[in-house]
Amino acid sequence: MATEKKVTAIKNTPKHLLGIQNLSVLAAKEILNEAKSFIKLNRGSSKKLDVLRGKTQINLFFEPSTRTQSSFDLAGKRLGADVMTMNMGNSALKKGETLIDTAMTLNAMHPDIIVIRHQDSGAPNLLSQKVNCTVINAGDGRREHPTQALLDALTIINRKGNIEGLKIAICGDILHSRVARSNIYLMNMLGAEVNVIAPKTLMPEGIDNLGVKSFTDMKKGLDGCDIVMMLRLQNERMQGSFLPSKREYYEFFGLTPEKLKFAKKDALLMHPGPMNRGVEIDTKLADDINVSLVKEQVELGVAVRMACLKLYCK
Repeated sequence: MATEKKVTAIKNTPKHLLGIQNLSVLAAKEILNEAKSFIKLNRGSSKKLDVLRGKTQINLFFEPSTRTQSSFDLAGKRLGADVMTMNMGNSALKKGETLIDTAMTLNAMHPDIIVIRHQDSGAPNLLSQKVNCTVINAGDGRREHPTQALLDALTIINRKGNIEGLKIAICGDILHSRVARSNIYLMNMLGAEVNVIAPKTLMPEGIDNLGVKSFTDMKKGLDGCDIVMMLRLQNERMQGSFLPSKREYYEFFGLTPEKLKFAKKDALLMHPGPMNRGVEIDTKLADDINVSLVKEQVELGVAVRMACLKLYCK
């Protein structure tokens, strides 16, 4: 019976992974269950499989990335795929080529899967309409970052056993964060209660319509929370003045041991990286192995991306 459910979930999964909003609860749980099987593999001495042998994966990153790009690269190679990571800084785009032209060029090479990160919201969706292969969104503008939300969910499940019934706080630059949006969608889908905490200038209009409670007071927003997700200030997306100073931001919205005390005693903290220490989070807290899940997020990110590649590369 379990096998039948698995086949149905994969069969009903869309061809592309463009966002959590496009995902059913069944498909999200299928990815997470598949990812669990790769955790032990990645910790073992032999990490290579031939699941994607003969398949071609192209990583197309238009924005700088360390964690996401390297983990997709590693994930594809561990599954046996032929992986090509393109340096878009030296691409024909600098000569005036459009994303559609790039898509047509890549499509002519007959890849099986393209992983794309782009500064413009909707770019992965546009690409998916122009190529014959599967497209996975590795982050687009302010819109979504689905695999980050999935790895965050797996990290929480790995430590807490479940997400349903947990109270999760997402704190920081909600306005510019695709990570926040994908996590809001997924954590709500999996039965969590979600609080979002930010200064008014970094809180999106109508955020409460996404099924969250919004707070501009960190102490109130953290009250009774099981998980505290801190977000990076997206300075590269800010046009104009959103903050008086980084020092003042840290005073009111940076996570410190004192502020964390307002959450549950066994609360755990997360951060998608890269961290601005002393701005969003206290250094000692970020490195506290009893509280911080940051390193686990990086580790389990490979497992989640392996699961996505395996399930979507049909």
